[in-house]
Amino acid sequence: MRRCSIESVAPAPRQESARACPPSPRVERCHRHVLVVFAGQVVADTRRALRVLETSDPPVYYVPPGDYLRACFRPAADERFCEWKGVARSFDIVVGERVALHAAWSYPNPVARYAVLQDCMALYLGQVDACYVDGERVRVPHGRFRGGWITSDVAFPDSPAQQGR
Repeated sequence: MRRCSIESVAPAPRQESARACPPSPRVERCHRHVLVVFAGQVVADTRRALRVLETSDPPVYYVPPGDYLRACFRPAADERFCEWKGVARSFDIVVGERVALHAAWSYPNPVARYAVLQDCMALYLGQVDACYVDGERVRVPHGRFRGGWITSDVAFPDSPAQQGR
């Protein structure tokens, strides 16, 4: 799979650059408060998220089992392959009558190097009502990949700190 390039953006003070991430994904423990809302209900709430950093993409937050409402995540039929982490299973998010198709993904059996991600849930921001990190509403990135989370401390071409430059 060919990676798309994005324009280079210099980070502001106290920002990290999405372009400076390692070529293979790096997983970091994150103790910031991560909250996901769908259909007016909190479907994920954690201070134990895992943050995955990959070159040219904003960070992706993974919510560990026990910190998302498992009953709201229905397995979907499709799977996707990541050259680094293995096979990811897609999930629909269901709350009452509202359904977001293929709105989340998880690695039921990731490769050994990424075992810490097993059964953690990642979400496509455009499929849910809102995601927050420490109370800041996360912005959906433009472009091909909508799983990355843009906050004010991430330098990315469409991040709030970059607009108007």
